[in-house]
Amino acid sequence: MTRRDELIRVLGDQGAERIAQRAQRRESAREARRKARADLAEWRLWLVAGCFALGYATLAGQMALTAVAEPEEPALEVAGGPPPAERAPIVDREGRILAANLPTWAIYAHPEVTARAGIDAAEAARLLASALPGVGEETLRARFAPGRKFVWVKRPVSPAEKQAVHDLGLPGVEFGRRETRIYPAGRIGAHVLGGATVGAEGVDHAELVGLAGVERRLDNALRDPARAGEPFRISLDLAAQTAMTEVLEAAMRDFRAIAASAVLMDARNGEIIAMVSLPDFDPNARPDTRDPVVAKTRPMMNRAAEGVFELGSTFKTFAAAQAMELGLYGPGSLIDTTGPLRVGRFRISDFHKMPPQMTLRDVIVESSNVGTARVAVAIGAERQKDFLGKLGLLEPTPVEIAEARLGQPLYPANWSQLSTMTISYGHGLAATQLHLAAAYATLLNGGLKVKPTLIPGAPAPTEADRVVSAETSRHLREMLRAVVAEEKGTANLAEVPGYEVGGKTGTAEKPSAGGYDGGRNITTFAGAFPMSDPRYVIVVTLDEASTFKYGRTWRTAGWTAAPTAGLAVRRIAPVLGMRPAPKPIDPAEVAGAASGARF
Repeated sequence: MTRRDELIRVLGDQGAERIAQRAQRRESAREARRKARADLAEWRLWLVAGCFALGYATLAGQMALTAVAEPEEPALEVAGGPPPAERAPIVDREGRILAANLPTWAIYAHPEVTARAGIDAAEAARLLASALPGVGEETLRARFAPGRKFVWVKRPVSPAEKQAVHDLGLPGVEFGRRETRIYPAGRIGAHVLGGATVGAEGVDHAELVGLAGVERRLDNALRDPARAGEPFRISLDLAAQTAMTEVLEAAMRDFRAIAASAVLMDARNGEIIAMVSLPDFDPNARPDTRDPVVAKTRPMMNRAAEGVFELGSTFKTFAAAQAMELGLYGPGSLIDTTGPLRVGRFRISDFHKMPPQMTLRDVIVESSNVGTARVAVAIGAERQKDFLGKLGLLEPTPVEIAEARLGQPLYPANWSQLSTMTISYGHGLAATQLHLAAAYATLLNGGLKVKPTLIPGAPAPTEADRVVSAETSRHLREMLRAVVAEEKGTANLAEVPGYEVGGKTGTAEKPSAGGYDGGRNITTFAGAFPMSDPRYVIVVTLDEASTFKYGRTWRTAGWTAAPTAGLAVRRIAPVLGMRPAPKPIDPAEVAGAASGARF
């Protein structure tokens, strides 16, 4: 008898029924667990199948994108976040490109990978040197020395150089994308633009940062991601800049000058239309400052913005303006011009003999040092210094060039009476051409102060910026027009028919061994056109210029800087859309011609 039968016998029918129910429940539970396990296995199978399908779809999509994309070499990932924003192009006021980015590449290598491929350092160096002009084989061999894990081969490289190295098929040699800053106009505008160089650098990108000029001063604006590649416009006019450069080059050649510079400024708001400094350089290939010739000629110095010079008799305009503004003298007031003046051991005299008395107008037209010095004494040291300060002649200009901060004017700590006299005719205070241009614009535009700027759209000054009255400004314009238009004026070689050029010459001896060298001059012309309603101010400076005329050598501004400025106006005015005004008809000439006519 089985145990089950024994239990049935002992427990009876009721117990047997309970045992059968328990067995059935256990069987049902086992069946439920089997079904649950089967469902879970099926769900997992579908999940795995879905993952495989998604993976295959992703791979297929990537392969399709790769098939249609431009092939490029693999590059290493660079830590530190995404690559920097693209540097904005720079354009002139008419939208012409002055600076832009050119896609280039950098070549780098993993020498260990090259060595494992069975190519030793000597062979790798030989192959790469054959494909990369300018990179020495010995230099490359040293870079591929055993133990080196990463080396730069050359950066940046041209598309042709990249292709040549790519064709070598050297293991471990790879390429990283770059952008190189280029300047399509080359030397034109070099001192304004300055240049850019490589900052933070990785294998697949390099950050471009400003090195000098506008590129450095406005570096943050040019790298602003919000610009999204939008061109950055400056106030230069490329055509005017080119014309001014050519005129100065001709002047340096004709007058045997060692340097030259010029500024063309909008008289109404201080915008700089052209600014040239010679010798110059090509920002695409900056000169090596270790070169003795470069160190001597200093081609990267912006003489217009940072060169501080005594500017001679161009300062006489300031003395005349202040005297008229203070009511001390009018244009027709007589001034004692007997000379020489003696102040202690110093003597102040004129370039040529003057009448014993001259009007203030003629003091300016014929450029009398003695007359101007007497006007300055009447003004006084404190008032003179304050006026020159209002014109911005005692502090660096705010123009948007990195080098402008170097253009700190030089003036005496003790502003004595002698200083007052000599500064009135441009000796004893040194400033830049930009200072002079802005001061002339202020005095000739109606008397409202302007600040030099390279940002177009600068607002015109208001009455809050007034330095002299409109009447004083009008008198100055008449005086400076006479300096050019009248035969006795010192700048008549600057005359350009139809453009009403007016201005003032200045000749300053160069400092030498604690004194001055009478045979070496800085000559300057500062003026405006058309003088009846000035639109542009022009300042031209030549360093050690001279010319031989009428049996003698001339080194004064009237013979050098003035004709250079006249030629510049003749070349640039039409470029800027200015047509010469017709000569007014003289009724007397018409009557004379009619009376002598034959019918």
